Amino acid sequence: MSEDAIGHAAVDGPVLVIGTGLIGTSIALALSRAGVDVALEDGDASALQEAVYRGAGSVFIDQEPSIVVVAVPPAVAASQLADASHRFSTATITDTTSVKGHILDEAIRLGADHVRLVGGHPMAGREISGPSAARADLFDGRLWIMTPTGQEGEQHLARTRRLIATCGAAVEVMDPAEHDMGVAVVSHAPQVLASAMASLLTREPAERIKIAGQGLADTTRIAASDTDLWMQILEANAGPVSGVLTSLVEQIDRAVSSLAPEAETAGLQDVLDQGNLGHSRLPGKHGAAATRYAVVPVMVKDEPGELARLFVAAGDLGVNLEDVRIEHVLGRPSGLVDLFVQPAVRDALVEGLERAGFDVRT
Repeated sequence: MSEDAIGHAAVDGPVLVIGTGLIGTSIALALSRAGVDVALEDGDASALQEAVYRGAGSVFIDQEPSIVVVAVPPAVAASQLADASHRFSTATITDTTSVKGHILDEAIRLGADHVRLVGGHPMAGREISGPSAARADLFDGRLWIMTPTGQEGEQHLARTRRLIATCGAAVEVMDPAEHDMGVAVVSHAPQVLASAMASLLTREPAERIKIAGQGLADTTRIAASDTDLWMQILEANAGPVSGVLTSLVEQIDRAVSSLAPEAETAGLQDVLDQGNLGHSRLPGKHGAAATRYAVVPVMVKDEPGELARLFVAAGDLGVNLEDVRIEHVLGRPSGLVDLFVQPAVRDALVEGLERAGFDVRT
């Protein structure tokens, strides 16, 4: 048995990945990185060929897999899970869909073996899709949710855990219904909100849009996601998402009412205050409590090697960069790099970077 990239015993292969989009190919690349025998299957011949070309695995022929990972869109996930259960009588069957309750129930209704079926959802992704966007490190350090129903066999739960660890992710166990409520809040409703905000830009003249800064870019980043895929996700989790959006509309209505002429602004103040409180509850680095960092802004040229030079300089000063944000400057070949550091080292970093000739904007 080989050792995976993070030091655990890698999952036993062969592993069959059905679906060679972003997630399926990234899983296959992560498993291949750990020396696992991976087979690939996809009805889209060009996607399958691209995944094989990138080293994700070989085209599935006839071997009996230890685990089958169904990484297909939500609209066909249940039928694919049931089909995999019928085709491979001893394999553990897991999936990657971001909606669990409805899809697992439907898969079992279609004949999937509930003892071997283990729901899964890697909490990672990108705004771009397809095998060409896949990365072997996509899941490193990320949460991968398992959603057991209580009917699974222990060996199949253990296999799924090992698969997740081999991909570099950390296991989080949730009830399927609780999972669907959770992703409605942290993923699905935010997608609708980002898309709705970005849709307003289609009505605005270019003169207004060109003054947009990083705040709008951050707010609408995920609006560039695959529309067809998100329609399937939102339809599959319609109830929980509708509930979250209803609560969101209530908050927006409070803000709108507070902005009416001669209206009391207490409602708006409360929305903003509650927003600060809610943001503080988001997990920080490595899942720990959120930390307030000092920010050191540095103007750098938009040229090869400039960011590397800045990061090396910070490292030479013995400063760990907790986070980095880059904002390009309108009309100039330069960018403003915000370095997030522990408050105790902020002054030393500023002084050291200034001595090294960097344009620190304090």
